[in-house]
Amino acid sequence: MGEGRPLIVGSEPIAQPFPLRMQGSVQKGFGRGSKQLGIPTANLPEESYSESFKLLDAAKNTGVYYGWAKVDGADDEQVHPMAMSVGWNPYYKNEKLTAEVHIMHDYKQDFYGKNMRVIVTGYVRPELDYSTLEALIEDIEFDKKVALHSLDRDSYRALQSDSFFN
Repeated sequence: MGEGRPLIVGSEPIAQPFPLRMQGSVQKGFGRGSKQLGIPTANLPEESYSESFKLLDAAKNTGVYYGWAKVDGADDEQVHPMAMSVGWNPYYKNEKLTAEVHIMHDYKQDFYGKNMRVIVTGYVRPELDYSTLEALIEDIEFDKKVALHSLDRDSYRALQSDSFFN
């Protein structure tokens, strides 16, 4: 599915409306990320992202975003790359807009209820519907590569040590 898509997205330096900062207590989601997709996600509560999503006009700009994330009080309190799905997840037919963050780190334990801090630095692609679960997983894996490549630039790397994470 990633064919023809660029491995690096977003301008250098970062352009408005990015970066966007949001934080909130990690909520239980639908339980699909780890179980069905093998790609665990941490869900932000709606009040933590509603203001930022207004800036993104997320109702129109649903899709995949990328940036940095840190979970306070987790087994690893480092700042890690993340990819975030913002939308209705058409494959699953959600009835509510969600923000699901996939932190690119293998945590040893769950961190429900812990405070997660996220800096969104750019947009990867629009939300899509998929005919198969395999196609969805393939695109998510490509999104993760795009996030890593896109974050590997000076103005993006600098945000990994942003005071927001302290």
